Amino acid sequence: MATLVIEKKPKYERIINVLAIAIPVAVAVLLGIRQKIDLGEWTKVLPHVIGVINSLTAVLLLLGYYFIRNNNLTAHRQMMTAAFLLGAVFLVCYILYHVSNESTPYGGQGAIRPVYYFLLISHILLSIVVVWFVLRAVYFGYTNQITQHRKAVKWALPIWLYVSISGVIVYLMISPYYV
Repeated sequence: MATLVIEKKPKYERIINVLAIAIPVAVAVLLGIRQKIDLGEWTKVLPHVIGVINSLTAVLLLLGYYFIRNNNLTAHRQMMTAAFLLGAVFLVCYILYHVSNESTPYGGQGAIRPVYYFLLISHILLSIVVVWFVLRAVYFGYTNQITQHRKAVKWALPIWLYVSISGVIVYLMISPYYV
């Protein structure tokens, strides 16, 4: 299997910086649209698909970490690339669901309610932050800038893992309230 290596160029780092801002802003704008688009009933299944994607992403991240700790660079790269691609699929599914369906209010009461909102808010904020770190980690990995890759991953991995796992927990907590 051939290994993809991207050429190292300063313009790519500028593109990463632009994307790290543009992606969250674009998602916020799309989510801010009050008029929902009728894409059909199939979109009702997307929260469940998103829950599976977040679960798989967390598993892939842990496997990627395991493989790099065991010096299996090929398997590490495969796991991390798959996690990155799942992130892109997640983003598409998330946008499709939210532009076509009203938000589901959380119905939990008591002490669990602030726990849910803490997880939800931290999940959202860190999902914005992690974009920059993940894009840099992938770029540095594919350009074989290993020192910079390690610096980016030091932040990207724990934040991305938290975002993936908290996404699953938030999904499990709100799933009884989906209509």
